[in-house]
Amino acid sequence: MKPITCTVCKTTNPPESEECSECGYEFNRVDEGDKTGGLIPYKNPPALIAYYLGLLSFLPVLGLFLGVTAVILGRKGLRRARENPAIKGVVHAWIGIGCGGIFAVVWVVWTTFIVYAIVTDL
Repeated sequence: MKPITCTVCKTTNPPESEECSECGYEFNRVDEGDKTGGLIPYKNPPALIAYYLGLLSFLPVLGLFLGVTAVILGRKGLRRARENPAIKGVVHAWIGIGCGGIFAVVWVVWTTFIVYAIVTDL
């Protein structure tokens, strides 16, 4: 295990520490074991929600909003997984970012094309 760096005072503490030796900040740890084997990152809700929103962003009308939200939550999920690797969710976050970003761009291009077609009477 890696040493723990306190987020408050930046002191390096042993991996088994429950609190910071310098300032007393209690580390918020998540148990490493779970019943899903890490397949469902239920301890990282932003990554899990980003995954589902990213997959649903193919829907017309709502797709643009779902895609943008998936990208935002996916970034939050990546940040949480980087801060505490035990909570997992990196793959779910990346799927949310990828699908959400792609479909958001698709819906912007499609909407632009439709508006252009209406305006120019194609």
